[in-house]
Amino acid sequence: MNEESLTNRSCLPCDGGMAALNHDEVMQLFTQLDSGWQLDAQNREIFKDFSFKGFYRTMAFVNALAWIANSENHHPDFEVGYNHCLVRFSTHSIGGLSVNDFICAAKVDALNP
Repeated sequence: MNEESLTNRSCLPCDGGMAALNHDEVMQLFTQLDSGWQLDAQNREIFKDFSFKGFYRTMAFVNALAWIANSENHHPDFEVGYNHCLVRFSTHSIGGLSVNDFICAAKVDALNP
């Protein structure tokens, strides 16, 4: 695995044809994320629910998240409410997690919500 900081890396195109990360690879990358991220039981998705003081701050975060996702061409699923945003990363084309998911999660953490 590349030891460079996740926030300094860029996502690589992924249209399938590669294997999802194995459990050991997932755990190594997972430890590089800020607290609050969770891993689903099948090791196919990482997710975090971000909380905010009001609707405007939530929407500002969503817009910044959209900018990151568009820049990296790697798009999360998210659910937005008045004062929170649940963010889910998974690489759908491989049915599990890739390095791209962790790169984007680290960049979201760097927003300091």
